[in-house]
Amino acid sequence: TISTAAQVKTNGQTALLNLASAQDHKITCTGTVTLSCTGGSEGDSHTVRIINSGISTVGFSTYFLFPSGSAPSLPTASGSISLISFTVNRVGAAGTQLLAGASLNFS
Repeated sequence: TISTAAQVKTNGQTALLNLASAQDHKITCTGTVTLSCTGGSEGDSHTVRIINSGISTVGFSTYFLFPSGSAPSLPTASGSISLISFTVNRVGAAGTQLLAGASLNFS
């Protein structure tokens, strides 16, 4: 079964995704929020649904690797919804790597 973890984060907070406890992560953001993670196993697939509640700017920890080499520009408008999907490439002493892709602005 797929489990969902939901969080509400406001300006200056970090949304810490616990990759060991859920595969789907729903983050409702207001202001500037950073996404990071903990746990997980190589090969696991996850999704992050980002819902803007007010004007929001979302950043990513260095764990997230995107095909272009840099994080996508997510929409900032209130009501915007974005989907980040990723697979855990590596976890451990060498550092966590999440191979990520983005589908933006479903509003």
